[in-house]
Amino acid sequence: MCFKRSDGTKVKNMQIIEKAMPYFMPERVDAVNMFTQPVKCETLDKFILDEKKNSGVHYTYTEILMAACVRMLYERPKTNRFINNCIVYQRNTISVSMSVKKALTDNGEELTLKFYFTGRESIAQVKKIVDDEISRNLKPDAKTHETTKAAGVLCKLPNWLFKFAMACVRFMDRHNILPKKLIHASPFHTSIFITDMRSIKLDKIYHHLYNFGTTTIFGALGKVKYVPIGDRSGNVHVEKTMDLGLVLDERVADGLYYGNSVRLLLKYLENPELLKEPLPEPELQGKALKKKLKKDKKQAKRAKKLEKKNAKNNK
Repeated sequence: MCFKRSDGTKVKNMQIIEKAMPYFMPERVDAVNMFTQPVKCETLDKFILDEKKNSGVHYTYTEILMAACVRMLYERPKTNRFINNCIVYQRNTISVSMSVKKALTDNGEELTLKFYFTGRESIAQVKKIVDDEISRNLKPDAKTHETTKAAGVLCKLPNWLFKFAMACVRFMDRHNILPKKLIHASPFHTSIFITDMRSIKLDKIYHHLYNFGTTTIFGALGKVKYVPIGDRSGNVHVEKTMDLGLVLDERVADGLYYGNSVRLLLKYLENPELLKEPLPEPELQGKALKKKLKKDKKQAKRAKKLEKKNAKNNK
């Protein structure tokens, strides 16, 4: 039994090898490729300094990474696919999950937040979405985040019942009957998970992909280091760099597609100026255009009804 998913649309008309891959490697952990991408910090630092001087806005490496990932996921749609029960789906949204510590101590409370984007946002818009969500959840009187709330309910169960509940959740997810609200709350149902290891003074890691959920990419920024770089003439100079550790689910795209996607990510990371302007909305065609027109017509009809109702009540 396989119902429609709320977070993705089944991909059709695939090549034979693309369709067969998930059957050769049914588990996400079977299909991971690990990759280190060195990132030069010079243009990043210049961008951060210029923006702070000109607009008073302070960007962090993590925010630039997030903005670069969001843009890459939008422009390279195959990287925003996922596999469930050996079927390939295209995600309906772009989302980024990240763990945030309320205090950098061993016992500091940890929150796992999920941020939603269209993919067309400028770096300033990405920063605002991230800052608003973090500040809302770090306030002393903040309501419990829905992810923590959902986990808290399950953790109150006795062990045997918790194990049974999790088995039910996995079954429901596998057969596309997991409620939309749970998928929305789950940080494991996301386009990409990122972490900044610099905040705890560690180098990049290769973080595993979870078999539960739909995460296709995990990115981890490592600490800054100064490394000798040689050019073709044999001259050596020292550059400030950091490593980005990427773990990718190879079943959603081939090596060439992933390679071009990582190159695009690096281009945005090392040239954040390219992220200052939002992308225009795409022109809708065919079914998508008909769907939008139909939706607009319904909304106009609803607004007209509401207007009549208000006029009647005001008499």
